[in-house]
Amino acid sequence: MDPYAFYRDPYLVYTIARRTPGLAFVRDLDAWLVARHADVREVLGRPDVFSSAGALRPDQVPGQEAIAELAKGFQQTRTVLTTDGEAHQRYRRPITRGLSPGRVGAAVPYIAERVDALMDALPGEGPVDWMAAYARPLPAEVFGHLLGLDPADVHPAVEAGRRAEELLFRPLSPAEQADAARAAVGLQHLLHGYALREPGEDLIGEMVRGLTPNDPHELVSNLQNLLLAGHLTTSALLGTLLLNLLRHREQWELLCERPSLIPAAIEEGARFDAPVQGFRRTVTAPYTLAGHELREGDQVFVSYGSAGRDEAVFERADAFDITRDPVRHLSFGHGAHGCPGSQLAREQVRLTLERLTARRPGLRLVSGRVTMEPSLIHRSPETLHLTW
Repeated sequence: MDPYAFYRDPYLVYTIARRTPGLAFVRDLDAWLVARHADVREVLGRPDVFSSAGALRPDQVPGQEAIAELAKGFQQTRTVLTTDGEAHQRYRRPITRGLSPGRVGAAVPYIAERVDALMDALPGEGPVDWMAAYARPLPAEVFGHLLGLDPADVHPAVEAGRRAEELLFRPLSPAEQADAARAAVGLQHLLHGYALREPGEDLIGEMVRGLTPNDPHELVSNLQNLLLAGHLTTSALLGTLLLNLLRHREQWELLCERPSLIPAAIEEGARFDAPVQGFRRTVTAPYTLAGHELREGDQVFVSYGSAGRDEAVFERADAFDITRDPVRHLSFGHGAHGCPGSQLAREQVRLTLERLTARRPGLRLVSGRVTMEPSLIHRSPETLHLTW
């Protein structure tokens, strides 16, 4: 039996938790699962009680060899994902400026150029691994552009970021952990080099101006976090949305016939398979949630993925339907920790679907058997083989 089965497909557990009075404790998470839409909104609306300090608690503990490698890099400090209140706002402000509607709008021509270039590079006929050929490279190039990275540094930086994420959230051997730690430290030094440059009109420049210039640990921690968050979510959505469209063939054919449904398809894709399944919160004071008495220090996992399948909010919640009447989902978060890059993600997916439906209407899965990554940080196919 796969020891990571829950991480690859948590939806049955979510369903049971929503139907369980109060809260359900999930051993795989070592936390109380917040599964219902209303309860997720309540927790996200109470950062005074549900602290983000442990939001990214690792699923895996690095070994001694990996820890020795990490000591060669920068000390990890608080980031926008692991803070609340004024500290959170301080970290968030430069990100919000760097991902403002104006900045995202100005980036659309670049996004369109990269979408077309990656589409042109696909073979004349399949099969092709969509994740490797498109869903990972596009968000990497787009976010690298907004950060201000030199084009030659983008893919090495993103690959190093992927290894850093694996170190904390994937099962690795000691040798693999050490190798991932070396990649993470290399990324830190690369980002520190950019932070030492004269700040430009890009995301790195905004972070340098917005944070403490003489604290390299704070800058590097937040830049590394931003790089990971900036491309992983979009990559995951590009994978799961296309997977679900092609698994439900009538939905894909309808989208090709009616491309005006693309915005609705994006929201349905995010609701049905949240690209980030959720984050941890730490209870800071006794609190009653869904009739359950939580104590100070308790850990909860706030599941955006489960909230999107809540039958109390969404009719036929387990059905993937791009014609669904719009209902506000929580897949990009809610409240103070709502995703500041959600519009950038939507633009990349919109342009992708516009081109795909026009250029590859015969797109189909090579096989219905798709293995998902064993991670709740981003829900994504490991590979997605397509043909046309």
